[in-house]
Amino acid sequence: MKDTRSFPFAFFEGNIVPIETAKVNIMTNALQYGNAIFGGIRGYTSSDKKHTYIFRLEDHYKRFLNSLKILNKSIRYDLGQLMHTTLELVRKNQPKTDYYLRPFAYGSDFFLSPDLAPLTFEFALYMIPLGEYLSITKGLKLAISNWVRINDNMIPSRAKISGGYINSSLARGDAANLGYDDALLMSADGHIAEGSGANFFIVRDGVLVTPPKYGDVLEGMTRRTILQLAHDLDIPTEERNIDRTEVYIADEAFLTGTGAQVAWVAEVDGRKIGTGKMGPITEKINKLFFSLVRGKQKKYSDWLTKV
Repeated sequence: MKDTRSFPFAFFEGNIVPIETAKVNIMTNALQYGNAIFGGIRGYTSSDKKHTYIFRLEDHYKRFLNSLKILNKSIRYDLGQLMHTTLELVRKNQPKTDYYLRPFAYGSDFFLSPDLAPLTFEFALYMIPLGEYLSITKGLKLAISNWVRINDNMIPSRAKISGGYINSSLARGDAANLGYDDALLMSADGHIAEGSGANFFIVRDGVLVTPPKYGDVLEGMTRRTILQLAHDLDIPTEERNIDRTEVYIADEAFLTGTGAQVAWVAEVDGRKIGTGKMGPITEKINKLFFSLVRGKQKKYSDWLTKV
């Protein structure tokens, strides 16, 4: 049966195949224990709809391979091969809309044990059409979760490890059940870490602030992009700890990520952030970000791979 939620082809077991044939056995180790890592990469259609731009493709795969390194595992594809395979798959699927690429590497053996050491990791890649993951036009309503963010000595946050995302699922699921759009998680030391699947920024007195890399956050590609754009826009930035109550009195706030893009926040825990509308700094960053990902800013063309 054809899966209409995705593009028709995926990369699986070394070949581009129809998506409906890209399947794993229920005995697969990664399915039992979350012994896998993944990535998320955006593709944007150009203004003339004649081609697409993949955003920060090389950087995404560098982080992907670093995630494997943290697990002390490897796959049979190097950086160049991963990028080449991705371009082949995009061309094969001929997207006419914005899309999302999901690469992942997983323990493909049938071992019953959670032991990583003997596992062989395979690589797979699929594509789905994707517009907004979180609303970028309506201010988000967030709740600070009572689930604590995993830390580096539990399940490393800087690696996108599949099993670790139960932490995000618990937080976001509870927030959704209470009527919120997403959750913010706090680190074990009591500081704001990030959203369920996105990095977090606030603005205080004209300064853009985000938790530091050592604050149990994912080293996000969009996070890195926003810090660079802020520098180019002469917006001062700080990477430091953020207290819970500082969020409540922030002038602006937004989430960033491959899925989230730049999604502004209107409320946290029922408290209005700033005026409850998109703030001026968020608006400047938002406008530049969405301009550059569609190829309208030559200065940032090195971040785009044209297909």
